[in-house]
Amino acid sequence: MSPARLTEYVAAGRAAGGGAQPPSPRGGMSLGYLPAGVTRSMMTQLDMDFKEEQSLKEDLKFYFMNPCDKYRARRQIPWKLGLQILKIVLVTTQLVLFGLSNQLVVSFKEENTMAFKHLFLRNYPGIDEDDYSCSVYTQQDAYDSIHFVVDQYRQLKNISLGTLGYEQDEDDLRGLKICKEEYKKGTVLSSNDTLHIDSTVEEECIVVKPHDETGHFKNSSFFNFEFYRLIQVIISFKLKGIDLQTIHSRELPDCYEFENTITFNNKAHSGKMKIFFDTDADIEECKDWNITGSIQKNTQYLLVFDGAVIVICIASLILCTRSIVLALKLQKRFVNFFLERYNRHVCNADRLEFLNGWYVLVIISDVMTIIGSIMKMEIKAKNLTSYDVCSILLGTSTLFVWVGVIRYLGYFQTYNVLILTMQASLPKVLRFCCCAGMIYLGYTFCGWIVLGPYHDKFEDLNTVAECLFSLVNGDDMFATFAQIQQKSTLVWLFSRLYLFSFISLFIYMILSLFIALITDAYDTIKKYQLIGFPDTDLQEFLKECNSEEYSTEPRTFRSFCCCKRRKSDDNLILIN
Repeated sequence: MSPARLTEYVAAGRAAGGGAQPPSPRGGMSLGYLPAGVTRSMMTQLDMDFKEEQSLKEDLKFYFMNPCDKYRARRQIPWKLGLQILKIVLVTTQLVLFGLSNQLVVSFKEENTMAFKHLFLRNYPGIDEDDYSCSVYTQQDAYDSIHFVVDQYRQLKNISLGTLGYEQDEDDLRGLKICKEEYKKGTVLSSNDTLHIDSTVEEECIVVKPHDETGHFKNSSFFNFEFYRLIQVIISFKLKGIDLQTIHSRELPDCYEFENTITFNNKAHSGKMKIFFDTDADIEECKDWNITGSIQKNTQYLLVFDGAVIVICIASLILCTRSIVLALKLQKRFVNFFLERYNRHVCNADRLEFLNGWYVLVIISDVMTIIGSIMKMEIKAKNLTSYDVCSILLGTSTLFVWVGVIRYLGYFQTYNVLILTMQASLPKVLRFCCCAGMIYLGYTFCGWIVLGPYHDKFEDLNTVAECLFSLVNGDDMFATFAQIQQKSTLVWLFSRLYLFSFISLFIYMILSLFIALITDAYDTIKKYQLIGFPDTDLQEFLKECNSEEYSTEPRTFRSFCCCKRRKSDDNLILIN
């Protein structure tokens, strides 16, 4: 009973005429000297406070139990545990089925891209030369390559092995569009080092229909290029296609629109014209299709399965949200009790014990699975074509579901080391990475500027960052050294100094310190598991509550429980 309340009762006793008597020999207030009515009120209040405290301790102890202990204590069936196990099976099966379907989509796009390069690029070697597909070095080759594209487009129906067709407006075919960009007229005399040219860029375009005569466009003045002022020629066209391989997987086919662009790049005017081929495939809903057989029935089964996954995830979402709400209410009870009884505020560490991060992870996973499943059902019904967004949602949600399994392994002290080590080392690791990241960025920019023109792995910032990360992990070291072009002795010497210093600094010093931080956290956790973790206010409060009072089963039952924990382990850490 708090001193403030006791003072009130004493004051009430004095007002009744009894007055307050000297304290008892033991140092406490002797209730025998108080009026009978006040004594009974105090005893009743003390009994209520005691019951409130015991109720709070029991609720706290029950909240931090594992599912098996909760079942033994109050016969509460672990619905969330069973639901999570069922959800893991269903979500993983759903992801595998969708992944197989998505592989067909990706392979169809890649195979069509390769087919387009062989169809429309003259003398295509089968492998891209660099970031461009191929190149030409003479004017005649440039003309022939452009005319080759037009000829292949016109006779596409007769030469293509795929289900390709021309893009069509309401009444007519759109055709192939050719645009050229040139500088305004001028004079270039390289032998005299003379240049007179207007840098203003002019663009001119023509459209070639599939049924146009060949001589109509080949003899056009449009194709009389002056290569010293020609910047680039861009050929763009759209094609339609239908993916029939999904029928073998008992799925409805997809309709595609391929937007192809072929660029003859002469911006450098170096005597080498690079040819780029880019294609963008968009999946569209087939306007009119009629397929007989068992495909429709198989699609219905998949839709029912996806609906079952959604129902399971909604149930899991409701249970986890309910648990978080109840935990926050319990936290509020504990904070108010501590403030009223001990006149102290609960520390943030104890407050966070009530916020179960695993439940938050499950809720995020459930939301992503529900959205992804709805998108998957729409894709199966051919009302939606966002394969990439759906795969990201389902893949990430499955990742979170499997990571959530660690929560149940954490009930065993021997399996909980990973989680505790990550929690203990994360702040130090993040601060260390911020410092090391500054050095890493410095090497990234330096390598890009100096080595970029001489090494394929340093052409852009993204490639440099990936190359340096590979070197930190000891991957492809010799190839990185060997591919430095020895066109400049000074750059070659700098590359050696650059690579040796980076590898020595990051592998022998920074990476070793990084591992040492994690090892130090691991050693600390192992020591605490032997001598006990430092007790917080919450743990000290719970020590007075005996967990054995919940036990209603004989000890033989516990020996068969999968979540058995030693009583001595309860003082090590709170498992939330």
